[in-house]
Amino acid sequence: MTRKMMKTLIAALVLLFLSTGICFAARIKDIATIGGVRDNQLIGYGVVVGLAGTGDDLAKNLFTAASLANIMNRQGLTMKDKTSALKADNIAAVMVTGILPPFAKNGSKIDVAVSSVGSAKSLQGGTLLMTALRGADGEIYAVAQGPISLGGYSAGGAGGGAAKNHTTVGRISSGATVEKELAYDFDAKKTLMINLQQPDFTTATRMAASINSSLPFAEARQLDAFSVSVKAKNDFDGSLSQLVYHIESLDVEVDSPAVVILNEKTGTVVMGENVRISTVAVAHGNLSIQIKEETKVSQPLPLAPGQRRGPEPRAEDQPGAQMPAGAMMAPGGQTVVTTETTLSVSEEKDRQLMLLPQSVTIFEVVRALNAIGVSPRDLITILQAIKAAGALQADIQII
Repeated sequence: MTRKMMKTLIAALVLLFLSTGICFAARIKDIATIGGVRDNQLIGYGVVVGLAGTGDDLAKNLFTAASLANIMNRQGLTMKDKTSALKADNIAAVMVTGILPPFAKNGSKIDVAVSSVGSAKSLQGGTLLMTALRGADGEIYAVAQGPISLGGYSAGGAGGGAAKNHTTVGRISSGATVEKELAYDFDAKKTLMINLQQPDFTTATRMAASINSSLPFAEARQLDAFSVSVKAKNDFDGSLSQLVYHIESLDVEVDSPAVVILNEKTGTVVMGENVRISTVAVAHGNLSIQIKEETKVSQPLPLAPGQRRGPEPRAEDQPGAQMPAGAMMAPGGQTVVTTETTLSVSEEKDRQLMLLPQSVTIFEVVRALNAIGVSPRDLITILQAIKAAGALQADIQII
């Protein structure tokens, strides 16, 4: 092959690469989960002690007083019918939550979050007493206990105060010990199910094809847009855990639908890579109406003539004429309060009709819309109008 032919081939390959675009791939480990391998939520009710006067008001939170009485009873101190006499303000009733990871063994440590459920002002410096954490089936899977870390503070007096972060929610790192394991024999399974985090038919098809082409000892079959079934062949002598290792490291091209996310509360606009726009003309102008009211007070001058009281004046009454019978002059003038309203309306005159050509990439879409010089909140309105005109090839989601 001559040098000229080589240059022509390289140029053709570069042109083909640029025309098809750059495709980014992700590991299966990052875009999918293994069926049956999941976390489990744990929850429990507990009591925090050792607070510096920032705990629950026992007079208003009877469940906190009852909890303290139960704890005292278990420690051998009889508190029957004495709940109303408790006046402690250094305890707080809390809910303790945690996540039991898959394959957790007895003695494993997990983090827990502690949240106040009463009228406590702060959990700073408190210690969580032994709390049983239960699963959705009511069984106890872990026990939590230990000092709480807030990452903030709160202090104040009668005239004011200061606070940093949220002081009624804390965390205990490695604060719970797993007491019961979940029965799950992973290696006994014959078929592995891989579930996409974002269901998509194209991505699922590519994932099944990648597994079949890269792993000759595995057979993958796409079930739907969410799941791909993987089965180890007879010549595979490893365990199912080893098969997962080989699958998770494979790269797959991720395909996503064209979506535009709009958040009107914050003015945020997020557009996906595949968003396209047809040729459309856009004109956007701002109409501003401002109403301003100002209150003015008219104060009378010293020794100002008073106002006539009595019968209404007649048309023939002239200045200097005698006052009608029964009428009298009030001493001094009166203060008059008036309201002046100013209304102004302005509309931008320099906004013209702008033609947005058909765009190929998200960069061109953003550049064309920014050329109009609109704010993010105006951009939300424009995108909705373009979608209504049928020129935006994307789905709009408002959050």
